[in-house]
Amino acid sequence: MITKLMVLAAGAFLFHVSPASAQSSAPAQIDYAKPSSWVCRPGRPKDACGRSDQDATVIDGDGSTHIERFHADPNAPIDCFYVYPTVSLDPGGNASAKIEPQQVAVVDQQFARFASVCRPYAPVYRQLTLTALRARLKGHPINADRALAYNDVKDAWDYYLAHDNHGRGVVLIGHSQGSLVLAELVKKEIDGKPIQHRILSVILAGYRLEVPVGKDVGGDFKSIPLCRSASQIGCTITFASFRADSPPPPDEQIFAISSGPGLQAACVNPAALAGGSGPLHAYLASGTQRQVADGVQPGAWTDPPTKITTPFVEVPGLISAECRSEDGHDFLAISLHPTPGARTNTIVGDVVVDGHILKDWGLHLIDMNLTMGNLIDIVRREGEAYRQRRQ
Repeated sequence: MITKLMVLAAGAFLFHVSPASAQSSAPAQIDYAKPSSWVCRPGRPKDACGRSDQDATVIDGDGSTHIERFHADPNAPIDCFYVYPTVSLDPGGNASAKIEPQQVAVVDQQFARFASVCRPYAPVYRQLTLTALRARLKGHPINADRALAYNDVKDAWDYYLAHDNHGRGVVLIGHSQGSLVLAELVKKEIDGKPIQHRILSVILAGYRLEVPVGKDVGGDFKSIPLCRSASQIGCTITFASFRADSPPPPDEQIFAISSGPGLQAACVNPAALAGGSGPLHAYLASGTQRQVADGVQPGAWTDPPTKITTPFVEVPGLISAECRSEDGHDFLAISLHPTPGARTNTIVGDVVVDGHILKDWGLHLIDMNLTMGNLIDIVRREGEAYRQRRQ
């Protein structure tokens, strides 16, 4: 189960972990030829993607409902390669190479739905753990090897290219620590190299990717621009979401502010790639069959309450997004559009620690849930454009 502290490891810990904290001896490599080294692989009906229930209840503004059934596409023409965020509760600084419930839960929330448009690949990797984060916060840091996490993902990527890709187009998807590791992989192994022509897009949610002020290319990635249309191939979608009425506070230093002059945190709105505002096609955890990421359960979705039996809900027309620049911060502003009627006009997803909302983390916990339908539509259209180009 994802905990409310998972997000902290992406910023205060992961972005600032000291190289001196790396472990001195190199552990053995993970064998990605083994099925047990993948949380998801195509054609496995019992893995985290194959068995995931992704059905959703659509709740219209008047409170009426209907069920949207999910269908994976076993013959999807493109691939998706996903790196999950910080979820490990293992006792050491780095996670083990075992598939654990936390990984399955986050794949269920963030990645399994992509199986409707692409073949899903999600490797196990020895990420930095929540245990290491907590020890650091208490002033008693333990060894945590960030290079180990990166090297695992690189090994998985190399194995995928050698044994699974066969020239297919591929979308890279990450969130939080997963985005951090994927960004490093792109910089070192993809950006400006021949393999770049197979990359349909790079989706880095809950992350700060920097570009020159007012530019779509440069900065962290030298030749991979920001996406500005769904038919654009070889581009990046990146964002950090905050409530529009609770923007990043002045001291926010993790997601929405640049590291120096001449740069800015990139923001690409999945609901309006070319700019401006657009409706979000969110898939929110219903609270009926799983716990919401931060442990705060949503209230009733309608008044009077309607029994929800699906793990996800959709609330068309309730949520929109727009990239904003305010007080030196660039972020995805999430707005709610209350309507009279039976449906709720609220969402949960703030990071809450000891009863207090951490405003500098925004809606990091539900970055992917908020934008899921939009991202899947983009990936679908990118796949169509890729096939047409190859033809």
